[in-house]
Amino acid sequence: MGRHIIHFTGPINSSTCGNLINTCSRAQQQGAELLQLNIATMGGECSYGFTLYNFLRALPVPVHTHNLGTVESMGNILFLAGSHRTACALSKFLFHPFHWTLHGSVDHSRMAEYAMSLDYDLQLYAQIVAERTEGAGEVLDVARYLMAYPRILGPKEALASGMIHAIDELPIEAGCTQWSVHA
Repeated sequence: MGRHIIHFTGPINSSTCGNLINTCSRAQQQGAELLQLNIATMGGECSYGFTLYNFLRALPVPVHTHNLGTVESMGNILFLAGSHRTACALSKFLFHPFHWTLHGSVDHSRMAEYAMSLDYDLQLYAQIVAERTEGAGEVLDVARYLMAYPRILGPKEALASGMIHAIDELPIEAGCTQWSVHA
């Protein structure tokens, strides 16, 4: 089978979003029948995280995601795009409150726009987690984690909550086609 491994090791931003889209396209052009996305990220920008989630879900080949060590914040959304999700035994998932960095002065209407956008992103994030982990033994209280009470899941907790389907080291076979997307 034409499995291609893509290592995503960096923040989720405009640059890595474009690079991952381009890398997935090139892998398909080279005959990839399955994409395995190995992820190590501290997260990043909501808009690009949701974009990558939708892009990966729309691909004509299966996408499997794997937590190489840490998947944090918006990285959870990227991770949940996988139809089959795994994590190394020594890994973690972090959910924590959203934050924005504002530069310069902000007027009232812009601040209201930011607040609306934060609220919408929070709802969208929680909806994706709920849909992708539906039926799990433990239901994640994502809205709570994103507003005030951060939560770390180890692999066993990730398995119980439906974030992953298996704990697996996924050794890389010799001769396997590999790509890299990083900051």
